[in-house]
Amino acid sequence: MKILIKNATIINEGKRFEASLLIKNERIISLIIDDNYPEADRIIDAKGKYLIPGIIDDQVHFRQPGMEKKADIYSESRAAAGGGVTSYMEMPNTNPPTTDMQRFQEKLQIAATDSLVNYGFYFGATENNIKIIESLPANQVAGLKIFMGSSTGNLLVNKPEILERIFKASPILIATHSEDDSIIQANLQQYLKKYGDDIPVKYHPAIRSAEACYRSSAMAVELAAKTNANLHVLHLSTEKEMDLFSNAPIQDKKITAEVCAHHLWFSEQDYEEKGTQIKWNPAIKSQNDRDALRKALKSGKLDIVATDHAPHLLSEKQNPYTFAPSGAPLVQHSLQILLELASQGVISQESVIEKMCHNPAIRFQVKDRGFIRENYFADLVLIDPSANYTVKKNNLLYKCGWSPLEGQQFQHEIVMTMVNGNIVWENNTLIEHASAAKALVFERN
Repeated sequence: MKILIKNATIINEGKRFEASLLIKNERIISLIIDDNYPEADRIIDAKGKYLIPGIIDDQVHFRQPGMEKKADIYSESRAAAGGGVTSYMEMPNTNPPTTDMQRFQEKLQIAATDSLVNYGFYFGATENNIKIIESLPANQVAGLKIFMGSSTGNLLVNKPEILERIFKASPILIATHSEDDSIIQANLQQYLKKYGDDIPVKYHPAIRSAEACYRSSAMAVELAAKTNANLHVLHLSTEKEMDLFSNAPIQDKKITAEVCAHHLWFSEQDYEEKGTQIKWNPAIKSQNDRDALRKALKSGKLDIVATDHAPHLLSEKQNPYTFAPSGAPLVQHSLQILLELASQGVISQESVIEKMCHNPAIRFQVKDRGFIRENYFADLVLIDPSANYTVKKNNLLYKCGWSPLEGQQFQHEIVMTMVNGNIVWENNTLIEHASAAKALVFERN
């Protein structure tokens, strides 16, 4: 089937221009800049709308296997489609964790059946699987995830000598969760003595402090420099950490940095209203930290914007502080958050596309995705920039059924999402395609 999207305002590779696209057999066949339209089976008039590459979210938790009561690949991939996310990379801290190749392959098999958008998976590092890490298939595994703090069981790796061995052994990009657990535990004990388990959530950024983040991120950067490893530091949250990173072009870096939409949107002032709904690890911190992250995003020190989409049941989040899990659903609304920040002048729309589409494809070496180019896969998003969209419980696609953004109004609406040439979201309706999604391929030597 040939699909023609005509008269769209395309935002791609730092440019904005009106053009049309012809799509056939999963790919973009031609970019048309005049009115000489070819024949097509379906014509979509996109006059007045933005057409961008599909979002590539390099950090999500879809909870399968083991925590399907919160979320699963079926439900959250559909929420992703509704938010213009056409590809995701999912984390290994499931139950059981993804720390051997059998479990990795099992996730691929689930996604091949259940996912509505393209998928990739991380492999989890432990103190005992270095031999497996050395032989990871570089074209199949999104990255090696190291929890350098803030994890449980065998996924927590915080011994310097073990970390150095893993950094040396990995044949693929290393992604770290960097928070120093010893600092966090010492801070937590102080607040437990004063409040017991019902610690006011406003103290979350004091417990999971800026110093805890900086010390761990600095260790990761130092190890990467020492071992010549490819390092990507996830969900940075503090002004101090920005000193660790360069604003060189992403193609020239072996150490890159990610920020999540919630750290750009919320600040500690929002705890009073939102409570544990915005309890994330790393914590939402001060307005100064948030403003520094926005500045670093604009300057190029922060390379990629992701979500760390991590749903929990609302009943779990309503527990007292020490029992309320960290994380929240976000994959359906991250693009709208960034476009809203663009409307506020925080970042340009062109930069939004760079940070959410182009740079993830470049950094993870994703084959034929992340750009609007001829012969690339037709992963595309059509956006209405003049529609007012309000986040409501009845338009959420998350299995957990809630969002910390409920009641928030955005100026942009996602009107269509296309995955490999298949329309999977159109006019607030999911369209099921059993064969729409594909496993991401990573072009690595």
